[in-house]
Amino acid sequence: MKAVVSSEWLKLRSVTSTYHALATAALPIVLGIVWTVYVTGLADERGSVRAAAPEQGFLPLLQTSLAVLGVLAITSEYATGTIRTSLVAVPKRGALLLAKSGVVGLTTFLAAHVILFVTYATSRLIAGDHHLGFNEASFADEVPMLLASGLSATALALVGLGLGALIRSTAGAIVSVVALLFVLPGIAIYLPPPWNTRVATLLLPNLVPQIAEERLSSRLGDGFLPPWAALTLLLAYPLVTLAIGYYALKRRDA
Repeated sequence: MKAVVSSEWLKLRSVTSTYHALATAALPIVLGIVWTVYVTGLADERGSVRAAAPEQGFLPLLQTSLAVLGVLAITSEYATGTIRTSLVAVPKRGALLLAKSGVVGLTTFLAAHVILFVTYATSRLIAGDHHLGFNEASFADEVPMLLASGLSATALALVGLGLGALIRSTAGAIVSVVALLFVLPGIAIYLPPPWNTRVATLLLPNLVPQIAEERLSSRLGDGFLPPWAALTLLLAYPLVTLAIGYYALKRRDA
């Protein structure tokens, strides 16, 4: 198994798409600096500004970029035909997918948290004593949200990997991830009550604030999962998707 993991790590770091995805995922750091400078200027004029925290406002960009990395970790092999070589070298398809999951999961977990914490630190450093809304809470109060956000990005990367194994198409898997992250939440709010609240509460983008015990009164009303239930559901997304991807990988020829 160690050799399989080493091989998957070599594959991941030897393709340029990995670095492109990570560079895009790191854009929230730059955008966060620009955003903080902008709202700081507004605060100088108005005295105070209620602004969204950059690590939360640009979280969808981080999540999407790392999800694309997860998709490409397997669909690029289907596109080039190297999946046949991989399956010859590792006949146990479960071991192959497990190794890919471990490498993608660890890489995206570290990348997501580094990016989020750097974005947080730089924005608060620039904000200083300005009253911007997002710099009023202490670091200790923000840690649960930062950790939950990073975990959600990792979960989406693994969901992308599972969808890639299932669909075997880069475009199809990416569209599925985008639908999960952006389209389904938009549809849920138009469902008749109380189903709009019930469904929205279970969707992946809304799990992060529930894990961090941040109420979503504007979008979810009173529908609110306890942190342990929201965390369990967040972990279930990649586990279920990977299980379905493994079934498809096992049943179909390369």
